[in-house]
Amino acid sequence: MTQLLERDGYQAVGAPQQASILIVNTCGFIGPAREDSYSALHTLAKAKRPDQILIAAGCLTQRYGAEVARQVSGVDGILGTRRWMDIVEVVRQLRKKPTAAKGLRQAQPLGSELRPEPLYHLPETPTIGTDENGVLRACIAGASAYLKIADGCRRPCAFCAIPLIKGTTVSRPLETILDEARKLRNLGVRELILIAQDTTDYGHDLSMNDGLATLLEKMTTSVPDMDWIRILYAFPGYITDRLIDVMTSHPQILPYLDIPLQHASPATLTRMRRPANIDWVHTTIAKMRSKLPKLAIRTTFIVGYPGETDGEFQSLLDFVEETRFDRAGAFPFSFEAGTASEALGDPIPAAVKEMRYQKLMELQQSISLQINQSYVGQTLDVLIEGQDKGIAIGRSYRDAPEIDGYVVVEGKAETGSIIPVKITGAMAYDLTGIPAPLT
Repeated sequence: MTQLLERDGYQAVGAPQQASILIVNTCGFIGPAREDSYSALHTLAKAKRPDQILIAAGCLTQRYGAEVARQVSGVDGILGTRRWMDIVEVVRQLRKKPTAAKGLRQAQPLGSELRPEPLYHLPETPTIGTDENGVLRACIAGASAYLKIADGCRRPCAFCAIPLIKGTTVSRPLETILDEARKLRNLGVRELILIAQDTTDYGHDLSMNDGLATLLEKMTTSVPDMDWIRILYAFPGYITDRLIDVMTSHPQILPYLDIPLQHASPATLTRMRRPANIDWVHTTIAKMRSKLPKLAIRTTFIVGYPGETDGEFQSLLDFVEETRFDRAGAFPFSFEAGTASEALGDPIPAAVKEMRYQKLMELQQSISLQINQSYVGQTLDVLIEGQDKGIAIGRSYRDAPEIDGYVVVEGKAETGSIIPVKITGAMAYDLTGIPAPLT
């Protein structure tokens, strides 16, 4: 959206008070994310000048557009996820629209203020639009960039609202992605992070077999000088032997994989409508670790899912202790109306969810610390992201941005460089080290 607006003559500014257009890209996935989105909208709406336009965009508005307008007085435009590429036209319509009298709500409660009806741009379309107007579908953060390879999801997970928000999977054309990878390389990006709701489903709708492996093979040829390629959000059961072989044979592809498993109890997974074959998980992880000895695995779990017994939760703890993931995140179950799990309700008390969350994360913290300690004395390549007062901060191949740890490096290092670092200390999530001599 930023690229489209800049192409139309707008310029991004650093503070809300400097802007003529305010856009909040909301999240509607779970309750806490919705609360954060509402908070941001309320803050901007309260301080908004009469000459400013406030647009609520994204996932929350795709599902709950009318509710957003009801809860936040001062929102001028409602734009969902499926037609984000219409942002310029929405802004143009809002600039033509009178700010007060036109479009007033009809049945206002007695004594309430008259509130202009916002412009709703939520056309009935089943999937994310593919007419992207040639914009680069990437978010650049320093020397790293998130590159979108697909949007939407066709998986049947009972707890998840993403298919309701975005529709089924829409893979982006392979050549478009490769062209964007080349553009990002030319902009100085050193780490490509491939993202989708399910990267392992890439190409299914394009009649591609093992599409992610095909994309990775062509990408390593297309940008052979890209230092790191990282894969996020792989779906259990769809990590193929070919994908493992491609990761093994191309050093650019980091030995890192994010596999949100969600649980380890077959009974819980069945209620979640998730793959429940835990034997597959054990076999595949063992196979990957055999072929990729340095493999770092991140996963995510939900605790307190409806019907989760003490025994099912214990099976999750046993699984985590046995499998020993490098990284793991957890979330207490968030009830989502309209999903397949709605019929199960939300019977587990919040206190029980929190207790289970704390117990799981304490276990994972001890595992993470032990694994981190095993790296003391080793040398890791580190992508430097910043420095201050003689200390540099970066990430190794084991660390995805924002969700994993850091490597704290003593001494100066150029931001954006990848340097060898000898690890001298370990904490639960982070490592410390000193620059190692180049070999």
